[in-house]
Amino acid sequence: MSARLSASVIVLVAACAGAALAETEFRLELPAPDAALSKALSQVSLSREAAGNKEADAQDLFGAARADYARLIGALYDEGRYGGTVSILIDGREAATIAPMDAPARIGKVEIRVDPGPVFRFSRATIGPLAPATQLPPSFRVSEVARSSAIVAAAGNGVSAWRDAGHAKAAVARQTITADHRNQELAAEIALDPGPQAWFGTLQMTGNERLRSARLAKIAGFPSGEVFSPAALEEVRNRLRRTGIFSAVTLTEADTLRDGRLLDGELTVVEAKLRRLGFGAEVSTSDGGKLSGYWLHRNLLGGGEKLRLDAEVSGVGVGSGGTDYSFGARLDRPATFSPDTAAFLKTEIAREHEDDYTLSGYGLSFGLSHIFSAKLSAEAGIGYEWAKIEDGAGELIYRQMTFPMSATWENRNLPADATRGTYAKLDLMPFYGLGTTGSGARLQGDFRAYRGFGANDRFVLAGRAQIGGVFGSDLAETPRDYLFYSGGGGTVRGQPYQALGVRELQGGTLHTGGTRFVGLSAELRAGVTEKIGVVAFYDAGYISASDFFGDGGDWHSGAGLGLRYKTPIGPIRLDVAAPVDGSTGDGPQLYLGIGQAF
Repeated sequence: MSARLSASVIVLVAACAGAALAETEFRLELPAPDAALSKALSQVSLSREAAGNKEADAQDLFGAARADYARLIGALYDEGRYGGTVSILIDGREAATIAPMDAPARIGKVEIRVDPGPVFRFSRATIGPLAPATQLPPSFRVSEVARSSAIVAAAGNGVSAWRDAGHAKAAVARQTITADHRNQELAAEIALDPGPQAWFGTLQMTGNERLRSARLAKIAGFPSGEVFSPAALEEVRNRLRRTGIFSAVTLTEADTLRDGRLLDGELTVVEAKLRRLGFGAEVSTSDGGKLSGYWLHRNLLGGGEKLRLDAEVSGVGVGSGGTDYSFGARLDRPATFSPDTAAFLKTEIAREHEDDYTLSGYGLSFGLSHIFSAKLSAEAGIGYEWAKIEDGAGELIYRQMTFPMSATWENRNLPADATRGTYAKLDLMPFYGLGTTGSGARLQGDFRAYRGFGANDRFVLAGRAQIGGVFGSDLAETPRDYLFYSGGGGTVRGQPYQALGVRELQGGTLHTGGTRFVGLSAELRAGVTEKIGVVAFYDAGYISASDFFGDGGDWHSGAGLGLRYKTPIGPIRLDVAAPVDGSTGDGPQLYLGIGQAF
């Protein structure tokens, strides 16, 4: 190797050549050491990728080598180097000089020799006319390194700003780029054509078979007559996708403006299968086994109505209490009153066997849900609930009108296995008691945060805070299923299911739920392999019948270790936990399920 080609990156790989395996050597050489440039060139090289692919043959390597000329020159331009040269040798022959029909049957060595040339800087960087809100990249200015990506970004930002201002057909009208090799300078001049301001026209729809066209238009909410906005188009796409009715949604803009100012839309949808069936399973030594399933119909009446039936059996095999059963049905109608507002009707019947009581009940409610943004949604309704409670005090009947409200903030990158982001849900349910049932309000909050660090977020810190309270209703007059307990997989692992409550009824002899609840959880998740991860966690819970964090309540806690195995439907979770404070003497607890604990 000559002194000029002193810096190199060498990779030896195995590649198929025809029917026989041959060792292929890949070499990237620069005249002087430059780690950053070497990495940039290596990342775009198809030859390097093909040489590292054991299934690639000589024809693949040859095609990759010929394609690398343009890719490597482009990478040099992005580094501000406009006077570089690239030579790609296949077993000593320049790849560009080898005719495609004369491609070698076997390749032993691929050498890429790059002379990057000097770094150019902008002597001129102009673009216009610009919309008032245009933000140009800081690198697109005189004296900065003349990266090609800066030019592309400036042009893209200029066009996007005009489109955001309602000019749907804004485009680059002219682009002049002049390189001065003597002074190592680049002059870039970009002329934009904003075009006229546009308004949304009509929406042409195809592909819907079972869904009526009028309902499709209502769900899409295409903003006809409003000033053009790319964000509005994206919101139409989001509305259609989140219904679950379609397996594919394509919304494009018309090529030209109608009547010189109206932009029509062209929507094509592919309807998903009408029905879907799902299931879930969890098991723990304290909570017992839980089996759940659902049946979903995506378009019940031809207007996008979604019917979901849910069934759950829990507490299977648990040592105390008994097996619980529940069945629920919910019907949602999208685009009611507005494209982002849906109406719902739901009902549920349940039979629960707890340590301190048995509940038989049902509920019926209806209401509206509204999506404010991709992250924020809310729901409000009115309902009626009836429950019969059998406990040590005898039999009680609870009847109440309810006014449930909730708001959800979803900002996690992967809800089933988040590595960053936040989640929050706040439920408020005022209730008006009938007969001997008290009146008041039930508040419950669930707040979660995730922070990943390390390569590919190998380590994740996850935290959760739960809070709950019943206000305005005496403990004895409050429906028992409105009260709070702590312990088990959803609150404090390592403590038995609903182990922590209060003894306030019947002179303090009856164990029941509290009117105040706080739950805190922290996890450190670490990836061991691509599929396998380990978790260390600590949970704590507080229950009181009077106030938060006062002397009238009790804390307990648990800690443990877990194992995770990633699957397409979420990680399989195995946790082993033991009491830390407030031990009941039950010893370690085992939890097995699908999905992270939170």
